[in-house]
Amino acid sequence: MVLEGSSEALCPPPSLELRPSCNKSQPSPPLGSSSQPHDGVFPGEKEPVKYGELIVLGHNGSLVNGDKGRRRSRLALYKRPKANGVKPDVIHNVSTPLVSKVSAHKKEALSNKSQHSISYTLSRSHSVIVEYTHDTNTDMFQIGRSTESMIDFVVTDTGGSSGSGGGGGQGGGAVGEGGGGGQSIQSTISRYACRIMCERSAPYTARIYAAGFDSSKNIFLGVSVSPERAAKWRTSDGLMDGLTTNGVLVMHPAGEFVSEPAPGVWREISVCGNVFALRETRSAQQRGKLVRRRGSWGLDACSAIVENESNTLQDGSLIDLCGATLLWRTPAGLRRTPTLKQLESLRQELNAARPQCPVGFNTLAFPSLAQREIVDKKQPWVYVNCGHVHGYHNWGYRKDRGPAGPGGTVPACTGERECPMCRRVGPYVPLWLGCEGGLYLDAGPSTHAFCPCGHVCSEKTVAGWSQIPLPHGTHAFHAACPFCGTWLTGEQGHIKLIFQGPVD
Repeated sequence: MVLEGSSEALCPPPSLELRPSCNKSQPSPPLGSSSQPHDGVFPGEKEPVKYGELIVLGHNGSLVNGDKGRRRSRLALYKRPKANGVKPDVIHNVSTPLVSKVSAHKKEALSNKSQHSISYTLSRSHSVIVEYTHDTNTDMFQIGRSTESMIDFVVTDTGGSSGSGGGGGQGGGAVGEGGGGGQSIQSTISRYACRIMCERSAPYTARIYAAGFDSSKNIFLGVSVSPERAAKWRTSDGLMDGLTTNGVLVMHPAGEFVSEPAPGVWREISVCGNVFALRETRSAQQRGKLVRRRGSWGLDACSAIVENESNTLQDGSLIDLCGATLLWRTPAGLRRTPTLKQLESLRQELNAARPQCPVGFNTLAFPSLAQREIVDKKQPWVYVNCGHVHGYHNWGYRKDRGPAGPGGTVPACTGERECPMCRRVGPYVPLWLGCEGGLYLDAGPSTHAFCPCGHVCSEKTVAGWSQIPLPHGTHAFHAACPFCGTWLTGEQGHIKLIFQGPVD
C-alpha cells in the first residue's frame, strides 16, 4: 500500500481498466436522477420492493418543524423504476505540473455530465481520476446536508446533549432549527456525506460508501483544499481509496438486533466501501488499520475475515455522519416493531389502567402521540432515581443539596426533588411515550423509561439502547436516548416505572 506523498505514489502506472468487458464504442445509458420519487414501483411488480428504512436518532417521530420533502426524520428506500447505480470503470493517472496542461482524459471525466467520477489529488502535480459507469444491477441513494436534487435524504445536525431531561418529547431537534433565537452552529455533516447502493435483485443487499456525488456527478478528494486534508492512498493492487474529512462511521450489531441486542464495534467506511478501524480523532489525517477490503470486482477480499466486518448494512446497523446518527432497519426487522396504530393502542391501555398520583390521588393520563411539546396537566411525572410515578407538583426541592448561592449565605437550588414515597433525591421529569416505532426492539408493554429524559418504551428497548455507545464530538462515545439524544445517566441508563393503580 502506498501512502500519499511517497515516491511510489508520484510514479503511478498508466490508465488501468477495471472493467475490460466494457464496450467503449457504446455510450453508457443515462443514469436516472437520484431525486426520483421514493415510492417508485418497478414495472411489472404489484407492490414496491422496499430495501429498508433510515431513521435519524434524536427525533421522536418527526423533525421539530415537521417532515418536509427530503428533509425528514425517516426515509424508506424503495426499488427505483430505473436503475441509477454506478460502478468503477477506468482509472486515469494524470500528471499536470501546470493547470493549462490538464489532459483530455481529466477534462472529459470532470466535464461529462453523464459520467460519474472520483478525483483524488495526491499532490499539486498529480491526480488520479476513477471513472464510474452505469450499473443496471443497483440503485443508488445519496445522503447529506446539501439540499441539491441529487441528495435523496437531507440530514441536519441533531441537537442531543448531556443535559438533564424534561424537555419536549419531540427530541433534540436540529442545529439552527427552532432553537429560540440562538446563533446557528456550523454543521459538521458533509454536504455529500455518503451513498447507499442497493442490489435490485433478492436478497436486495444494501452497502454503504463514504462520500456522495455532487451536481456534476463528481467526488473530489483534496481539490479545493490542501491535499493532506482528505486522507487518500493507492492500494497494493494499483487502485485508489480515501476517507472523508470527518468520516462515516458504521456499527453493526454483534447479534441479531431484535432478538439478541448487543453493540458491535464502530468502524470507518472509506469511499470505496473498505472497512477501517477508527482514526485517533475524527478528522485525523492518518487512517486507521484496514479491517476488511472489497476487491476491485466488488467481491469481499481480505485475509483473516472477521464476522460482520463489511460495509453491508444489516438490521440495526448504525451510521454516524459526525453530527447525526442514522439507524438502518430492514423490512423484516420493521415487521417486529410497533406501528403508530399499535403505539396508540399501548397509550390507551396505559390510560385505561387509570394510574393515580400516590400523593394527590388524581388520575394521570399520557397525552396523545401528536402532542409532544406541551406538558399536559394530567401528564405523569417520574422520579428517575427510583421510578415512582406522580402527578406534577412544585414542591420537594432539596436546596440543602446544592452549593452555596451568591454571597455564600443561602444554598442554591439544584432542581432535584425528593420522592415522597421513598425519600430518594433526583431529577423529576415528565414522561413521554416514544413515538418512533422503528427505534423499538419489540412491541412489548411500555413499562420502562430512559434516564434522565423520561421517554417511555418497552423493557427490551431501553435495555438494548442503554448498551450502545454513540459517537459524540471528535473521539467521545456516550449511550443516549434514541428518541431525543440525551445522554443516559444512572447505573443502567433506564428505570422501571412504578405506577399506583386507582384506590377504588
